[in-house]
Amino acid sequence: MKKIQIINGPNLNLLGRREPGVYGSRSFEEYLSELRAQYPEVQLDYFQSNHEGDLIDCIHSCGFEADGIILNAGAYTHTSVALHDALRAVEAPAVEVHISNVHTREEFRHHSLISAACRGVICGFGLDSYRLAVEALISL
Repeated sequence: MKKIQIINGPNLNLLGRREPGVYGSRSFEEYLSELRAQYPEVQLDYFQSNHEGDLIDCIHSCGFEADGIILNAGAYTHTSVALHDALRAVEAPAVEVHISNVHTREEFRHHSLISAACRGVICGFGLDSYRLAVEALISL
């Protein structure tokens, strides 16, 4: 059984309530139940924090055991060298995920400091971006 760790960063605990026009009206927990049902052969673990250090600790704790990491670092995508370094320090391949198409939004969202430490980047497909990342990691 493949083991994939999903990690969501700041403000993603508010999915379903935060800017529904950008992020949709479903909570991540609702979506995660469906994703787990769709992939019963994959152990999908989930962690969310608004704190950068907690995200780094999660990467460190799963990065040598998991078959992959799906990371939506939220705003830390554009600011965190530390997350980049954490991803480089572990063995598990990572996929960077964004719910919205960050390239159609504010200019500061167009640059990611973590992309270079990831196997790939998926953005703009709503919550389905996570399913696409699961598919990518399963195929590795």
